[in-house]
Amino acid sequence: MKTLLIALFLVGSFAFGAGAQTRSPSKPIRPYVVKTKQDVAAIETALHAIDADIKTKETVSKTEDLIGGDGMQLRVAVQYDAKKNSALAEVHDASDDVYYVLDGSAELTLGGELQSPRETNPGEWRSEKIVGGTTFTIKKGDLIVVPRGTPHQRINTKRKKFTLILIKVFLEPIKSGN
Repeated sequence: MKTLLIALFLVGSFAFGAGAQTRSPSKPIRPYVVKTKQDVAAIETALHAIDADIKTKETVSKTEDLIGGDGMQLRVAVQYDAKKNSALAEVHDASDDVYYVLDGSAELTLGGELQSPRETNPGEWRSEKIVGGTTFTIKKGDLIVVPRGTPHQRINTKRKKFTLILIKVFLEPIKSGN
């Protein structure tokens, strides 16, 4: 019995010591990103260049990615809508969305169920309409968290400019081609 206890102690000490010696902090997979208020304003100004298209298109929207890509579980982007009279409702099976409104206002419908949903990519569902959702007017300074599986649809029917920061958190790291 004494020999068994000594053997267990030595094995446990070795395992603990070996693990402590080989572990080290992880390394970043991408450089960090710092955007000042002026940097974000410059991105918004650049995105506003699509305003000339308003007369020729029903929906005018543009997005500038700040971080994301292969191996990441996070995407951060600035999204600008010059006009968005219609949009498909959507549900993401494996990603959460966070919106922070920088400027303007829009109508956001959350909850309910997608009417006649179709899967456009694995785990990405679209529909013309949400049934039973709640519609909110979102405006500058509002923060919205849309957990995965939540139907959501955003339109800007008043033809006013609308800008938000989109933070998308993925369940699994992004793979090439997504």
